[in-house]
Formats: sequence, C-alpha cells, structure tokens
Amino acid sequence: MSEAQSYEEWREAAIAHDKASGVHEWVESDESKHFDYVSIRRRLERLRELRASGDHARMLYALNEGIHGNIDGIGRRALYGKAKFGTKRLIMDYVDEVVSALELLASEDAEDIPFDDRLDFFRRAQHCFGCSAFVMSGAGSLLFFHIGAVKAMWLESILPDVLSGSSGGAIVGSLVGTYESEDIEKLFEPGNLVHEIERDTGLWRYFDMFRPEVASIDEVYGALERLLPDLTFQEAFARTGRHMNVSIAAAEKHQTSRLLNAITTPNVCVREAVMASAAVPGFYPPVKLMARDDTGEKQPYLKSRRWVDGSISDDLPAKRLTRIYGVNHFIVSQVNPHVFPFITDTRRGTDPLSIMTAAGSRTAREWLNAGATLFEKPLAWNPTLNRLTNAGLSIINQDYIGDINILPDKLLFNPLKLLAHRSVEEVIELIAMGERATWPKIEMIRVQTKIGRTLDRIVGQLDHGAPKLSGSTVRRAG
Repeated sequence: MSEAQSYEEWREAAIAHDKASGVHEWVESDESKHFDYVSIRRRLERLRELRASGDHARMLYALNEGIHGNIDGIGRRALYGKAKFGTKRLIMDYVDEVVSALELLASEDAEDIPFDDRLDFFRRAQHCFGCSAFVMSGAGSLLFFHIGAVKAMWLESILPDVLSGSSGGAIVGSLVGTYESEDIEKLFEPGNLVHEIERDTGLWRYFDMFRPEVASIDEVYGALERLLPDLTFQEAFARTGRHMNVSIAAAEKHQTSRLLNAITTPNVCVREAVMASAAVPGFYPPVKLMARDDTGEKQPYLKSRRWVDGSISDDLPAKRLTRIYGVNHFIVSQVNPHVFPFITDTRRGTDPLSIMTAAGSRTAREWLNAGATLFEKPLAWNPTLNRLTNAGLSIINQDYIGDINILPDKLLFNPLKLLAHRSVEEVIELIAMGERATWPKIEMIRVQTKIGRTLDRIVGQLDHGAPKLSGSTVRRAG
C-alpha cells in the first residue's frame, strides 16, 4: 500500500491486506455492535423483492421511510476504520440497492406513478437526505496538499459540488470553481502547477524564513490574474455548476466574517475574494472587494470595508454551509499546523484515548476563554495585544474537523515556512501527500455520498424535463 503509485494500485493492495489479515471475514459478516444490521438486512431484502416484482408504488413508499444518511447507524465512523478498503458488505449492498431503486423510479419503467408524484418524492428525499461539502482549511503554501486531495476525489468522480476554502484553500477551491471539467485534470498536473508557480515572482518570493517582506497587492493580483479567470461568483457557478465558497474575515473591529458565494454575493468578483481570504495579517494589507454592477463594470463592494484571511475567524464555516445549501456531511482537508496538536482523525471516536483527548481539548479551551475574560479590562489598554488575543481566541474556539477528515501523515510542518516559496520537489511531494492521504477515505466518501449524488442528478434531470414545476424547488449544487 505504501508503495502504490495510483489509487488502483492502492485499492488492490488494500483488498489483499484485508484478506491476508482476516478482516475480509468481518467485511462479509453482517454482525456488528456499531449499527442495526438486522434492520438494514430487512430493508435490503424488502427493496430487492419490490424491485424484482415491479411494484413501483410500494417501492416508493418503502424508500420514503428509509432515506437518510445515517439510517440505523450505517454512517458511524467506527464502521470505516477496521477494514483497509470499504466497510461491511451489507452496508455497501444496501446503498447500491437504494441507488438502483431510485434510478428505477426515475426511469420510464416507473411511468405507472404520475410524474408529479415522483418529482415531489425526489425533491423531498433530496431535501431530507442533505448534501456533502468539501472544505479546505487555510494552508499558505501547503495548499498543494489540498490539490492532491481534490485530484484524488476528482479522478474517482466523488468530489462534492459544494466547496469551501479559506486562504490557500480558497485558491484551490476557486480553481475548481472557475475551470470547466475538461480543464481541471490538466490544471492539477504537478508539472503545470509548478510552471505557473515558477513563472510567478510576486506570490512567494517575498517570504523569507525569518524576515518576510510584504508583497504588493499588484504583484499578488498579477499572479491570481494568470491562475483565475475574471468571473463573479454567479458567472463561475453558471460555467461549472459547482458552488464555491470563500471565507473572509473583517479587518475592522466589530465587523463579522463573511462567506462569499453565488447565493449570498453573486456579483462579487472571485479574484478579489481569494486575495482577501489569503491576506494574512502582518504579511499582506487588507483587501477591498470588487463587484460588477448592472452594466458589467467593476466597482468597489462595501467601499468602507477591508478584509483579511478567512481562517482567522471561520476556517471551516459549517453552520453557514448548512444554512445556505442544506449541507449535513462535511469532508475536510486540514493542513493548518497550529491545530494539529488538538486534532486526530479519530478524535470523535468512542475509545478511551479519543474520549480523554476530546475532554482535554474542551477543558483547555474553557480555561483559555476564562483567562481572557478575567484580563479583558487590562488588555483593553493595549489595542495591539487586545487584537492579538481576540484573534487567538477566535482560532482556538473553532472546530477544525468534519465527518471525514483528510490529514497529512507528516504533521510537524515548520510554521515559519507556511508562506515560504516551495521548490518543485516540495510541490510534487505535497500533491502526492494529499492524494495518498485521500486514498484510504475514498470508499468511505463514495458510500456515504452515493445516495445524495444520485438524488441530485435525478432531481436535476426531472426538473429539466418537467413541463411545469409546481411548489417550491430546493436549490442545490449539481
């Protein structure tokens, strides 16, 4: 597995490992304390019977009561950690059968059920099931790790249509959110990326290990101008069908952070949004956003406001993504070095170590918040120290993990080199590291998102074919 050069090679080795270790027997067996396998087996057999008999009305009724992501516990993390590849065969078979039933009900073979009834069912099922989002942390020059994660999911056709990023994550996400599908694979080839970075003398060369020199906005904009087409968020969504979200923080006191996207800020320009999200305080000056008016001309957006690195206040904007898109499943690529001591891939597990780690993290967070409250008045006398304290608390109080977490196996990155220029070898290594960290998660992502992806596709097709839509339509990515 460690010597695999592609996901196909890794997959073959992982399956062989499960067979050699005896875990394959666990995969093929129904029994587990982590989910209600009796109920899932019953549901599976029922759906198979109804599909074989062609009883579409009863199949629709059966699906009505059984479509949500963690039904009978099949989404629990513990079910995806024992085998190197996949999970219980029963769970994979059940998900596949639900998908087959959904596709049958959407086909011409199920025309005995009125079109409006089927459309209503699929809309409600899509709304109830929710959707997944891929969220990329702030990264600096470690953004190439995110590129590897995106590439691994893209090649397996499991990359969610809702994406979010801050700082370096915003750069990667905006590349995916502005380039059409046929250009993405070519764009993310290491050689092409290295060529773009090597052409750029303004984006990275100013960051020495100990004495960083601030690059001018014009130089940074010139680099982004080559990488990103000049589109608004709405234009980017119309081009790609992917919802990109950029997290930014307010430079001024008493202002709140923002999440920029095609729904909340459709006319804001992506380039300036990415510049703002990557404007690390102390290295880059705050950035003014730009937007297009009704004539297509660029003009300042919120003229009196300036914005900085979004990872300071909302690195992983889960609540906002849930409210805007109905996201209830988060795939997180996390490379922020300062959070590594507080997170592990199994932090929310049920084993004693995971429980103690989570409890220790919560306790430390509460003590730090209490200390800041006690010294609130003395800190107010020193604006600089007060601002740094507030930024530190904002970082500490965030949640940095999701339902599926993609973490580098090398956690000890040098924070002093977070904004440093990366050599060609380092770029290629970081991309490969992102791919390798994603490979063990691919089947977990595939299983947990397969029903949602199927519902999104079917609703899109039925909406397109509907002669007249009645009722409200749930707007979602895809």
